[in-house]
Amino acid sequence: QVQLVESGGGLVQAGGSLRLSCAASRRTFSSYSMGWFRQAPGKEREFVAAIKWSGGSTYYADSVKGRFTISRDSAKNTMYLQMNNLKPEDTAVYYCAAGRYILVIRSDAVDDWGKGTLVTVSS
Repeated sequence: QVQLVESGGGLVQAGGSLRLSCAASRRTFSSYSMGWFRQAPGKEREFVAAIKWSGGSTYYADSVKGRFTISRDSAKNTMYLQMNNLKPEDTAVYYCAAGRYILVIRSDAVDDWGKGTLVTVSS
């Protein structure tokens, strides 16, 4: 099992930026893909972005295209989510996710979850 640890959440004003990080602790990390999901109060967890670990192909939810950028540093086993032009509706707990065999664009594709980091965007 891969341990995933998120960092970088916090409080930011609308229009601001944050960068989330997700560090994978397992030495022999070999997930097929990693991604970010988020869950706002009273709502279901939703897909935000995903990246194939080999090759770096990226995928985004329509709601964040053009504002968020997902990337990874293979040498550090770390994934990032650069979030620009944040909106109040981006407020949520953001979860790091890893999929061993398939692309993590759905919750049921995720094998390992982080504990989450809170992002709050004030208007």
